Amino acid sequence: MQRFAGKTAVVTGGGRGIGGSIAMALAAEGAKVAVVSRSESSCGASAEAINADYPGAAKAYAVDVSDHEAVQELGKQIIADFGGVNILVNNAGVTRDGLLMRMKEEDWTTVLDTNLKGAFNTVKAFMRVLMKAEDPRIINIASVIGLIGNAGQANYAASKAGLIGFTKSVARELSGRQVTCNAVAPGFITTDMTGELPEKVREEVLGKIPLSSFGEVGDIASAVLFLASKEARYITGQVLAVDGGMTM
Repeated sequence: MQRFAGKTAVVTGGGRGIGGSIAMALAAEGAKVAVVSRSESSCGASAEAINADYPGAAKAYAVDVSDHEAVQELGKQIIADFGGVNILVNNAGVTRDGLLMRMKEEDWTTVLDTNLKGAFNTVKAFMRVLMKAEDPRIINIASVIGLIGNAGQANYAASKAGLIGFTKSVARELSGRQVTCNAVAPGFITTDMTGELPEKVREEVLGKIPLSSFGEVGDIASAVLFLASKEARYITGQVLAVDGGMTM
């Protein structure tokens, strides 16, 4: 049974990695998916891969989620193309790591504008249509770093902690219209980003994870599918850490 047949999902940062996996998983469950990415080639390739398996399920949209006006226009276009939106997944995110003493203002601003303001922009773009939708869901992809902090990632930690606070506030504001809003906080997931970690760092991280392994992008996609489903109708304002027990 396809849980999301007849529904439309928007996935930001859907061009690759976790976002690409989420977009593909939603399509596999019957959803039409608007794949959003800053890179036209990235979201285009992701939508093409989805359509190869699920013809006509996906459409690509290139936009910088930190650009408020561009995202509002994007919202209008997606609603016109699909007729509505039921699920919004805010996954777009960037890193500009560095110790605070050396961190440039632009590195702080870029991360906060994409990771936190970007979610504000998309919620503003889709909240009215979500308030009228069937089984409306907002799912924000935070991070365990937003829960515990990390040296060299003050900007990223701040953006993800802010996203968690934003999630709880949106959950309260939109609860009257039965829009649920939750966050998924991934731990260390096998992606291009973690693949660049030095072996020594990988070993140190694995030592902090009770399940003794990195997660896979599919683990995050599975959590998103649950929170987007009817089974999660009574869950809102929560943070689901998918981290192998790292933050328990």
